[in-house]
Amino acid sequence: MTRPLGTVTRGTTNPNRLRRVDRWLARRYGRLLRSAADPLVVDLGYGASPVTTVELADRLAGTGARVVGVEIDPDRVARARPLARPGLDFRLGGFELAGLRPLVVRAFNVLRQYEEAEVAGAWAELRSRLAPGGVAVDGTCDELGRVATWVCLSAAGPTTLTLAARLSTLDSPAVFAERLPKALIHRNVPGEPVHGFLGALGEQWRAAAPYATFGTRQRFRHAVAATRAAGWPVEPDPRAWRRGELTVAWSAVAPR
Repeated sequence: MTRPLGTVTRGTTNPNRLRRVDRWLARRYGRLLRSAADPLVVDLGYGASPVTTVELADRLAGTGARVVGVEIDPDRVARARPLARPGLDFRLGGFELAGLRPLVVRAFNVLRQYEEAEVAGAWAELRSRLAPGGVAVDGTCDELGRVATWVCLSAAGPTTLTLAARLSTLDSPAVFAERLPKALIHRNVPGEPVHGFLGALGEQWRAAAPYATFGTRQRFRHAVAATRAAGWPVEPDPRAWRRGELTVAWSAVAPR
């Protein structure tokens, strides 16, 4: 057997921590999974507990997805395997994805624990393992899943950055800076595009303060709309904005 690519990470997690990205995946790629002959989804690096992999399988149940949790620690795989069932399995592996060719990969809070210089190689490995038309999502979130960000990768490279937050607890979009994916978190400095984007979003958030009278949802929606109107390539999806989500083209925030 080929040695798994990667290193063992801390593996800490919490139930329901990845609900935001799971629901985003179901909305955005549900049709792709439902139409596929083999709707395979890999949860890479699920950690010391397989709870978030089980939750992913439950949330994608309506798409017919087959979910496989892949972990580089053999003890974690052994502990997870009793939870296997039709449509849910666990395998030993790393960035080579245990030899699988999935349509969707979710890798959350994994690369955050690597060095920035290792990200490009890991992304290239993930992209090379995707099924035709497949996508990989590399992201991070806080311990309770209230704030999350993720980069979507196609076989050709990164395509988008998504920011998502629980609006009832959002004080300012500045909180996203703390949870940027590894490829961006050290680039949030003057002169870098992601710093400019977060600055523009924060400026529009402050300008939208009068809408706070109607709730944080209205304030966030108006701030995102104004950021898009200012020229940032944010996807025009007001329903997502009301959920506390926005997706911007990677080309607008990619490191220089």
